[in-house]
Amino acid sequence: MKQYDVIIVGLGPTGGTLANLLALNGFSILILEREKNLYALPRAVHFDDEIMRVFQTIGITKKFLKNTIINKGTKFVNSDGKVLLDWPRPKSITKNGWYPSYRFHQPDLERNLRNRLKKFKKVKLMQNTEVIEIKNNRDSVNLLFKSKNKLQKVHSKYVVGCDGARSTTREQMGSVLDNLGFTQKWAVVDLILRKNKNKLPDRTIQYSNSERPATYCRNVGKRRRWEFAIQDNEDEKEILSDEYIWNFLKPWLKPKDAYLERKAIYIFQSAIARKWRKGRIFIAGDAAHLMPPFMGQGMCAGIRDASNLAWKISWCIKKNHNEKFLDTYQTERFSNAKEYIETTMRMGEFVNAVGSENITDNISSGPDGTKSMQSIKPKLGVGLGSNKDKNRGKIFPQLKMKNGKTLDEKFSKSPLLLTSSELGKKISSNKIRSITDKDIRGLSNILKSYNAKAIIVRPDRYILKTFKKVKDFNQIETLPL
Repeated sequence: MKQYDVIIVGLGPTGGTLANLLALNGFSILILEREKNLYALPRAVHFDDEIMRVFQTIGITKKFLKNTIINKGTKFVNSDGKVLLDWPRPKSITKNGWYPSYRFHQPDLERNLRNRLKKFKKVKLMQNTEVIEIKNNRDSVNLLFKSKNKLQKVHSKYVVGCDGARSTTREQMGSVLDNLGFTQKWAVVDLILRKNKNKLPDRTIQYSNSERPATYCRNVGKRRRWEFAIQDNEDEKEILSDEYIWNFLKPWLKPKDAYLERKAIYIFQSAIARKWRKGRIFIAGDAAHLMPPFMGQGMCAGIRDASNLAWKISWCIKKNHNEKFLDTYQTERFSNAKEYIETTMRMGEFVNAVGSENITDNISSGPDGTKSMQSIKPKLGVGLGSNKDKNRGKIFPQLKMKNGKTLDEKFSKSPLLLTSSELGKKISSNKIRSITDKDIRGLSNILKSYNAKAIIVRPDRYILKTFKKVKDFNQIETLPL
């Protein structure tokens, strides 16, 4: 029976990200993908600066950036065109080292992720496969799958299901999705303009309307997307007819202006799995959580899952960490994903013109009464590190070193201890690399902003611990590093 370090079920953005992050550590990986070919039509269209930072670690940003645009933000308007709420995205680089929001074409991303995987000799992709059974053993997992009408058995240290909302892996684990209370049927229409239409908005517009809530998205190149809610008494076949769609699009476009690339009915829903791990089997992405698209965080949440789980699995394999270490995957990611889901639900209610403007606490009013919203950045849930540490679980900035490189570029797989050169001399540990103000200009001021003498940053660039006192440095040896 063929043996691998990790088997990944599903090669969408979450599975592709996880595979690349694990491959960087030299592991043998088998990827089982249900589809015969890469799906060539649009699906997810947005990601943020934190996700681009993960893509940077993987090494795909240079090629992928060519096929992205910077997202200018979202406006919520009523049926009269009045702006109810503005969600602008700054045009400046964030602390993560990238722009806060991007638009993209999902097939471009998946193609880049797959091409990157081809560089790793220990990665094997099998498409057009069907997973039949996944079984935990004490120190391994057995997996039975079908390929070319033949049953095959494989063996691995871990299995991660990135196989979407109808996840076979989740079913095999015996986990279920808990509905969080938002379920709506929407039509999604993707178009490609025959020529540029300057009158179309250059940002996302949420049309808050109780009769027909809708969304417009400015996407890459000449691609545009409209989404609109479907009432219970409406016929889906009629809704998806070209005649109906063009009638809906009449305020913006005529058939001569664009051609339809894709039209589909989606169930927008909010749900989260009760159990993300069973022994050596895990789920991530849509297999673990589902959210409506109003914040563009569905794919982002899956990539955060992959980033969190990848380094933990890596350390369990390489450093023989206690398996309880892996329990922190769900405890850290669950509350983070749930906060995004719940915020998105409130946003959906607002789009449906049935909710208040209290979408998040990050809303302020300007002099003219216009309300503006800022993006949320939830910290990780309870997990590694002390809950008393207010900075634990926050994403740490991507700092630039004096040699011009960023910490992510130089130390993509390593935990880091950031402190002053003076205190760095007093720390003796083989477990972690020290970065001081000799390496980074202005580091002392950054430490002060966290009220810390030193900070430990995890491989996924979240803060593990801040040290306020020198005497606390002896705790380093007890940390999971």
